[in-house]
Amino acid sequence: MKQRKTVWFQVEEHETISDCIDRMKAEGYIPAGRREEPLFEERDGQYVPIRQMIQLKGVLADSE
Repeated sequence: MKQRKTVWFQVEEHETISDCIDRMKAEGYIPAGRREEPLFEERDGQYVPIRQMIQLKGVLADSE
C-alpha cells in the first residue's frame, strides 16, 4: 500500500509533542508544520476553553 505524501498527526491528550514526533518518524514522516485550535466546552451557558488541540504536519521522508 502506498503512503500519502502529507499526513496531519494529532497530538493525543496525554502525549507530548516529542512523543508525537517519535510516532511520526516511526511511520516514516518528518515534521513540516504545526497548527493549533482551542477546544471549548459549554458550562453554564458560557464557552470555556478546556485544552489546545495541536496537529503536526508530516511529510513523507525520502527513502535513501
